[in-house]
Amino acid sequence: MDYTTAAVICVAGMLIFLMLGIPIAYSLGFVSIIIGFITFGGACLQKVGWMTFHLLFNLSWTPLPLFTLMACVIAETKIGEDLFRAARNWLSRIPGGLISASIWGEAGMAAAIGASAPTIVAVGKVAVPEFERYNYNKALGLGALVCGGVLGPLIPPSATMIIFAILSSVPLGRLFIAGIVPGIVLAFMLSVVPVILCTRNPSLGSAVGAVSWRERFSSLRRVWPVALVMVCVLGSIYFGIATPTEAGGVGAFVVIVIAVAFYSLRIKGLYQAMIETALINAMILIILVGAQFFAYVIGSSALAENLAVFVTNLTLPPILIIICIMVVLLVLGCFIEGITIMMLTIPIFVPMVLALGYNPLWFGILFVTNMEIALITPPMGINLFLVRNTFDIQTGELIRGILPFLGVLILFLALMVVFPQLSLWLPGMMIK
Repeated sequence: MDYTTAAVICVAGMLIFLMLGIPIAYSLGFVSIIIGFITFGGACLQKVGWMTFHLLFNLSWTPLPLFTLMACVIAETKIGEDLFRAARNWLSRIPGGLISASIWGEAGMAAAIGASAPTIVAVGKVAVPEFERYNYNKALGLGALVCGGVLGPLIPPSATMIIFAILSSVPLGRLFIAGIVPGIVLAFMLSVVPVILCTRNPSLGSAVGAVSWRERFSSLRRVWPVALVMVCVLGSIYFGIATPTEAGGVGAFVVIVIAVAFYSLRIKGLYQAMIETALINAMILIILVGAQFFAYVIGSSALAENLAVFVTNLTLPPILIIICIMVVLLVLGCFIEGITIMMLTIPIFVPMVLALGYNPLWFGILFVTNMEIALITPPMGINLFLVRNTFDIQTGELIRGILPFLGVLILFLALMVVFPQLSLWLPGMMIK
């Protein structure tokens, strides 16, 4: 069997297995090993063992468990509740203020957790009862929570950024810093939506009343843990004091100290956080093991190189090619899980983007945003169904609440394409 045919069969087999409901790691690994054995012979089995060993003992992955531990420990505390209540106090006079507060609460949690699902749940646990108390439209509020989850991996630290940086050989520290300004811009854009909608239609969510200035400033005292974590992690990376791995270790230590000293985290909660960390990392790594050999079988056909050459030889404007890539990623996100998309497309798209003369940091921010939108759009829509099941709402009703915010996410992607300096300015100011 020639390599190109093997690559096509491998992709088709993987998609069939996914549609049959077989877990992603097994779909990737089983198909690629069988096709690899048929194509390359018994030597491919040695390759499987060597690639697995190389992946699991690659120190480049070290930041992943450290930042995951940070997220899991924070999820065991009430930091999300404190962030939401602080934002609520400052936005209480504004129509739709509770929904805007939930988005800014997610932005704060994103700076500490760096993952969408725990960010949504942590803020949603306290925000949803407030929506019900003040008769806010539940679909609109939950739609904001789902789309606000995009801020989780966009505002560093972020597991998605770690995976992208390793697969694309982009400096992780610079990629982290590149996400700060876009994350703030997106949080502002999303928070404006409920204000506009609720001002036009007060039945969706009215202002909840005045809060004294004393109470507003008092609530800010509970926000300091997130500020401290950001300074320890992002500050040390930005000023060249620490590598991302060292910053992850310091951040994990600081978060555990804060959780124990100020949020009464005890052995049971810490044990639960460590178990959750181990499970998440094991899940990610086993997917990566299968995906790496899958990428090897696909890469053996030189499909990526031929595609890159074909695209760069087109007479289309380079920016139009970038837009086409974004559309492809959004479509793939409707059917395939995010990590799988990353493993399949990064080896193809990153060389293509470099050949077109674009900065990979900028493309990394676009890519991460696309992956999070993929967690919203059905039929995969992991975050969509997480919110539906956690907060008991009909899928159709939730999708209607998501639509205005989804439009803003697409607009944000367009803004990032047109103004790349939004993501490149801050990394350019970093101390080497």
